[in-house]
Amino acid sequence: MIRLALILALGLALPASAAPLATTLFGAQQAGSAQPPSPLGSYAAGCIAGAVEIEETAPGWQAMRLSRNRNWGHPSALDVLRRVAAAAQAAGTPRLLVGDISQPRGGPMTSGHASHQMGLDIDVWFRPGPETPLSRQQREEMGAWTVVSADRLRVNDRWTDAHMATLRAAAEDPKVARIFVNAAIKRHLCEVAPAPRPWLRKIRAWWGHDSHFHVRLACPEGALGCVPQAPPPAGDGCDASLDWWFSDEALNPAPSSGPRKRDVMTLADLPEACLAVLDAD
Repeated sequence: MIRLALILALGLALPASAAPLATTLFGAQQAGSAQPPSPLGSYAAGCIAGAVEIEETAPGWQAMRLSRNRNWGHPSALDVLRRVAAAAQAAGTPRLLVGDISQPRGGPMTSGHASHQMGLDIDVWFRPGPETPLSRQQREEMGAWTVVSADRLRVNDRWTDAHMATLRAAAEDPKVARIFVNAAIKRHLCEVAPAPRPWLRKIRAWWGHDSHFHVRLACPEGALGCVPQAPPPAGDGCDASLDWWFSDEALNPAPSSGPRKRDVMTLADLPEACLAVLDAD
């Protein structure tokens, strides 16, 4: 456990260039804090108090990449996962394979995501899981499946109706704010989803997300320290705004320069309450 005095000794009062990285401080935490559950800050600049550990193996899912210790989240994330897993099973998927949710106390991760910092983001693989539990080694080594064609313009033959049913169930959950998928998946849903389909508004195109979908929960009721994301634009998103995702600019974006914000964040970039999260038992 990192105590307040140690954090200060590590350089919280120093200039940002000399302060310890938030990825280091939060990545070192092995368990959630003994505090009431509370997401603090924003999805890409925050932390979570009182996170619960999501079961590694449940009737409806199996958590993957256990060595990362990223199967922690807000209790509402566990509630949503249970409902989505039940819908997936009803559609014919034996078990979901669950990727990253959050670190035990949230915060920026040492690798991978910019978001997933408040325990309100859940990655779910498109590859269906088996009925029998996987070993820890299998969970480390098994690869995810892309359901998008090589040219990134359409779904491939691994796409099934069960995928659409699962996405619909997640999008219709009142606690879900939006779901990120590859643009080719969004386009396919726009082409085949029957009306009425207001749930498509929550399905948003984003880079990558061809082998998993990213469920983002809304700030829980009463979570005063949680900064919500703006609601998706009105409509189902099956309009000219989707066409841009198939332009050369979107399909072949220019490489980013400089470090990612996540990699240079310090405690000064996070809500002040995140210091108490690190300091708690």
